[in-house]
Amino acid sequence: QEQVVESGGGSVQTGGSLRLSCSISGLSFDAYAMGWFRQAPGKESEGVACITPGALRTNYADPVKGRFTISRDGVKRILYLQMNTLKPEDTASYYCAVKPFGQACGNLYEWRSWGRGTQVTVSS
Repeated sequence: QEQVVESGGGSVQTGGSLRLSCSISGLSFDAYAMGWFRQAPGKESEGVACITPGALRTNYADPVKGRFTISRDGVKRILYLQMNTLKPEDTASYYCAVKPFGQACGNLYEWRSWGRGTQVTVSS
């Protein structure tokens, strides 16, 4: 059974950093593109980042380019999101997600499965 479990959220001040981790099991980890999306209260979900199998390519939403870095470890079966220079507008629940099989990172809104999310709060 497929399981996606995020961790690493928390509260930081503006300019701080956090690293989110996501453990994924129940599927062939190296065969899927994966990524992160977020949702703030009262707002629609927003794709954040995506990484293809083998980490050959990445895609980032414009608001996080240059500040967030997505990576993956196929041995540990963990997906990461390093978030630097955090801003209050980054406050949201962050969800780790898996792309449909065979799909790369051309968009940041199509996902086949995702976890329960981890909260990130950035105070000014």
